[in-house]
Amino acid sequence: MRTSLDELKRLIQVPKEGTNLEFKQAHNNFDFYKLLQYCVALGNEGGGQVILGITDQLPRLIVGTAAFPDLPDLEKRIFNKLGIRIEAEELRPDETRVVIVNIPSRPKGTAFHLEGAYLMRAADSVVPMSEDKLRTIFGEGKADWLLEPVVRGITPDEVVSRLETQAFFDLLGLPYPSTRDSVLEQLAKERIVTRVASGWDITNLGAILIAKKLSDFEEVGRKAPRVVVYNGTDKLETRLDRLGAKGYAVGFEGLIDFISSQTQTNEVIGAALREEVKMFPADAVRELVANSLIHQDFNERGASVMIEVYSDRMEISNPGLPFISVDRFIDSYQSRNEKLADIMRRMRICEEKGSGIDRVVSSAEVFQLPAPDFRTAERRTVAILFAHATFENMDREDRIRACYQHCCLQYVTNERMTNQTLRDRFKLSEKKSEAVSRIIRDTIAAGRIKLEDPSNTSRRYSRYIPFWA
Repeated sequence: MRTSLDELKRLIQVPKEGTNLEFKQAHNNFDFYKLLQYCVALGNEGGGQVILGITDQLPRLIVGTAAFPDLPDLEKRIFNKLGIRIEAEELRPDETRVVIVNIPSRPKGTAFHLEGAYLMRAADSVVPMSEDKLRTIFGEGKADWLLEPVVRGITPDEVVSRLETQAFFDLLGLPYPSTRDSVLEQLAKERIVTRVASGWDITNLGAILIAKKLSDFEEVGRKAPRVVVYNGTDKLETRLDRLGAKGYAVGFEGLIDFISSQTQTNEVIGAALREEVKMFPADAVRELVANSLIHQDFNERGASVMIEVYSDRMEISNPGLPFISVDRFIDSYQSRNEKLADIMRRMRICEEKGSGIDRVVSSAEVFQLPAPDFRTAERRTVAILFAHATFENMDREDRIRACYQHCCLQYVTNERMTNQTLRDRFKLSEKKSEAVSRIIRDTIAAGRIKLEDPSNTSRRYSRYIPFWA
């Protein structure tokens, strides 16, 4: 593989390194073990390039590198260590030396590792591969659960009697076909049903999305979302426990309305009128429920999406661990069930890629709520929305989390966090500048944010970026 100078110039201009590209200044040398880590991580993400001799911050500069002067020897060392045949090449732009290490993609169904450590990319970082992602890789080549049949060899009339076909076309904004054959043809295109010799199969995807009654499908029925409402802040006293009845798409609005009906209201006094508002922002609830439905691991048996409503918070969880770190939910995206996600996006049930969590965090700021919390539990991913709390009633962790998320939100909108923007987030006056500065110091000490310009000695005008920026 030969990279032209024009191609190198194009790569230098890309806005973000992402999962398949890494720039390193490496002016004099570069750590061989670190290069091995990048080879493993990028290979596990479909392959990519590590480019030495170019700074990684925009605007990127070609500074040249003296690292790895013997490229054939480098290729041999990497192969002996990893069993990966990389191709290293040297370019000479502007009388400097740039080294490009071209890394192939892992074979299907296998993952590269370094001394037993399976690595992947989380945005621009190299991190240990999550258990879920590793299991997914090893399961490649196996049938996709969503596309497997849940009901086999039934008649067209039985298909229509079990699925909400009219709602399916309505949600996609399509006219309902004039013939049943045309209805089935469109459903087949979306993998909702499959034509077989004995008639029609309904796939798990079809039942999950548009079942009239999820309980009519034995395997799929256990994936129905469950809403549990407690009387207090713990699980000691359950007031209500209910399973979703319909498919995710056709039952989504009803599910959201039901959750809303079970949440408390707060009284807000406006300029002249008192107004009752729900404890949790509707947009945030909608996005988190949609995300949980879409990103769950369907291979986890006996587990479903849970929406648990307490007197002071709402916890929304789904089976399976995320592919990316919970710290990167605001700026990164990786879907587990792309076909399901694609259809639900086209039905306008969820946001475009990567924007949903931004909206959740932004809603919490607008409603002056504690920052939402994203956690991983035993084989589950959990998102928590908190009821309103004054600044004084937020503890140290609440404030650090809010500071980090605000900093991320500013960064992904091409802005920067300052003492003033964080004061605005908490609705504090300038008299509280020192209290906000203390939160910023605590968040820096926690390793969540950093100064954009470390050489700036004026804290009054300092700007901050997330730790990963």
